[in-house]
Amino acid sequence: MFFDKAKIYIKAGDGGNGCVAMRREKYVPEGGPWGGDGGRGGDVIFRADEGLRTLVDFRYKRHYKGERGRHGEGKNRHGASGGDLIIRVPAGTLIRDDDTGELIADLVKDGQEVVVARGGRGGRGNARFATPDRKAPKMAEKGEPGQERWLNMELKLLADVGLVGFPNAGKSTLISRVSAAKPKIADYPFTTITPNLGVVRVADQRSFVMADIPGLIEGAHAGSGLGHEFLRHLERTRLFIHVLDAAGSEGRDPVDDFQVINRELSLYNPALGEMPQVIAANKMDLASAADNLPRLQEACGSDYEIFPVSAVTGAGLDQLIYRVAELIEQLPPIMPEIMPQPVVHRVEPRFSVFREEGIYYVRGKEIERHVAMTDMENEEAVERLQWIINRMGVEEELKSAGIKVGDTVKIGKFEFEFYE
Repeated sequence: MFFDKAKIYIKAGDGGNGCVAMRREKYVPEGGPWGGDGGRGGDVIFRADEGLRTLVDFRYKRHYKGERGRHGEGKNRHGASGGDLIIRVPAGTLIRDDDTGELIADLVKDGQEVVVARGGRGGRGNARFATPDRKAPKMAEKGEPGQERWLNMELKLLADVGLVGFPNAGKSTLISRVSAAKPKIADYPFTTITPNLGVVRVADQRSFVMADIPGLIEGAHAGSGLGHEFLRHLERTRLFIHVLDAAGSEGRDPVDDFQVINRELSLYNPALGEMPQVIAANKMDLASAADNLPRLQEACGSDYEIFPVSAVTGAGLDQLIYRVAELIEQLPPIMPEIMPQPVVHRVEPRFSVFREEGIYYVRGKEIERHVAMTDMENEEAVERLQWIINRMGVEEELKSAGIKVGDTVKIGKFEFEFYE
């Protein structure tokens, strides 16, 4: 089966916890704190791999988690960082955030990488909290949680040439004659129900990738037939070979077919309507094709190059393929949908407070990180958190919002009862 869409959950590794330890050695009285830091959690990285052609692997496994950092240890030994999780995806994969719809990455080159979730930093050990006033702290930080999110992936096949046309026009036969692709071929519409890729090699050592897209019909841009599911794959091609049934089989007219398909391409995406095209007038081995070819040349010959071919006998295919190879060398390479943008430093509030269904919510990356990294079972750690909350002005903001003693406050995944 061909899968070009997937939804997965990813979570980067949590940071390791810091260690609470005291130096205990002979002849070293009151040695002081000696707890090491936790290691950083592993990132989740997507890497484009041109050897993959489908997202089928993500149908059977939908949850991915990075490796956690090791905890800190005594003798001021820091924990090792967690290894990054590298997820291979086909070249041509678009990655979007499921909640916001934001386009995170467009991976079009083999080996191209993007970090989709950052690992949490390791918690600091108690040795890091020693001060002249507090020489023996008995607290350490927990590791920072790694980023987590749901992602939507969409594959748009990367090909130099796309075959377009009505069902039964001969696209699958053509690609089977000029490449090693072996699509299903039969004398009925919609034989091809998944895209097929083939590498076409020209005698002078040139080569290009050709995609056989399932046949389009009128109304494909609006969801009719199979076209709506696969039109997206044409957006990554550089040139179209418009395969027409020049013989007019099944009562069709090649001139009308050409106009209908181009109209569907433009309605789906105006850029597709402007894509360079050459016309393969197929089925020239049939007698009726000779009568339709002059009409086709009169209607389209001034704007498009027309190549009379027979995919069954192979007649005319060499001239078509050599010309396509020449045109591809003149066309620009495929570019990703998102280009590097200048870094813009946005000033965001440190936190925000709002009330919903009787609960006061405090939101903000900084305050949520402090809460998540606090060991709530450690009295010193809780006192430090309270000090941070006061210094940031969270308590004053809650009072301004109308909070009362006994009300519930939620910060991240933790709930607290407010008191003076």
